[in-house]
Amino acid sequence: MATATLNPTDADKITKLKSAVSGLNQISENEKTGFINLVSRYLSGEAEHVDWSKIKTPTDEIVVPYDSLKPTPEDPAETKALLDKLVVLKLNGGLGTTMGCTGPKSVIEVRNGLTFLDLIVIQIESLNSKYGCNVPLLLMNSFNTHDDTQKIVEKYSKSNIEIHTFNQSQYPRLVVEDFSPLPCKGQTGKDGWYPPGHGDVFPGLKNSGKLDALLGQGKEYVFVANSDNLGAIVDLKILKHLVENKNEYCMEVTPKTLADVKGGTLISYEGKVQLLEIAQVPDEHVNEFKSIEKFKIFNTNNLWVNLKAIKRLVEADALKMEIIPNPKEVDGVKVLQLETAAGAAIKFFDKAIGINVPRSRFLPVKATSDLLLVQSDLYTLADGFVVRNPARTNPANPTVELGPEFKKVSNFLSRFKSIPSIIELDSLKVTGDVWFGAGITLKVSNLSFLLFPCFFLVSLFDIWIPFMAVQMLVTNLGII
Repeated sequence: MATATLNPTDADKITKLKSAVSGLNQISENEKTGFINLVSRYLSGEAEHVDWSKIKTPTDEIVVPYDSLKPTPEDPAETKALLDKLVVLKLNGGLGTTMGCTGPKSVIEVRNGLTFLDLIVIQIESLNSKYGCNVPLLLMNSFNTHDDTQKIVEKYSKSNIEIHTFNQSQYPRLVVEDFSPLPCKGQTGKDGWYPPGHGDVFPGLKNSGKLDALLGQGKEYVFVANSDNLGAIVDLKILKHLVENKNEYCMEVTPKTLADVKGGTLISYEGKVQLLEIAQVPDEHVNEFKSIEKFKIFNTNNLWVNLKAIKRLVEADALKMEIIPNPKEVDGVKVLQLETAAGAAIKFFDKAIGINVPRSRFLPVKATSDLLLVQSDLYTLADGFVVRNPARTNPANPTVELGPEFKKVSNFLSRFKSIPSIIELDSLKVTGDVWFGAGITLKVSNLSFLLFPCFFLVSLFDIWIPFMAVQMLVTNLGII
């Protein structure tokens, strides 16, 4: 691949940056090289500009309808042979800080006292036991989650699955003022560094030695998904389709709702399938991009990728994914971190496709409002799989918006004596100091609590609301 072309000023920046980075002993030579290459590409202005007139809607051959996939094999031996080609990789680099937790997000309790990681392990244990196969689990950690995860996985030492961990790269944050690494400014703690996005999964697999080890075991495909997506489970129909059609890359997409308008979508562009992110969209077309009429699908970040293809492309340094600049501030210093996303790699793989999957395969838990949904009677739990309750007739989940009092998991849990029944709920908005009692059923089309500072309590069907001169709006209320 051609190297980035830089003007003299930017070339001087890179020369100074190389010198500074060479003295950072906390990271490997591979990480230093990867970082310098990423910064060089960024300075070269290599970002791809999308010609809006060339965008075409993908055909069913490119974005395959899930219902058109062949059924799963009936022969257990055939199923075992398929599964023995597979590796499950969960992106485990995120902390639960958004939800008030300090460790890896994957150890937040989701349901019945089980964490995300517990559920993932139970699911794979179940597959291995049922079919006598060997599906290993890989966890891609960041330097933020590595130590805690190493301790946590010890409790699975007697399980029937191999669990492997590796770290994504650790890059220094860039000081915007002079383009120097933040650790060279005396910020030697974790705040001086960042993990460069999940696009780093491909070089991370190769640099860690895990990729060659897996190929040596006869593994062919890796299923990559966020650890907090409870819908991202192994699907034999998808795996069978990819093996039979020799597709090197598959992105699961699902129908877009108004809640997903900013999510990336698949397009046909100059004869290839490509991920289109909102950051690439010209300003005059942003509203068109957000439309659920023209762009009807979005990326779930459930990815299936051929391992040999990853090795080929990483060794050729061919995975030039779009760079996502992410400005931050650390102790008053403006810094920049450059990131990439794994979905953007789709255009580099041969016979890459999307599969338009049911919404049930996208069940992320990003906030406590999502936690309320998965802990409620909307779902049941079987063999580690979170399954939708058939009693819910509406195909869409209720929209739930909880106020800042519910943001942290500990506060969320303390405000519910038990999680309400919400099978027949359409939407719920809670603002203010609200506490829910036990045994509550919410069955309503629109329910809002709008509250202001207070001096005394009233009870409404065991929902406790402090208020004085409270304005409480309940529309179409139906509480049992």
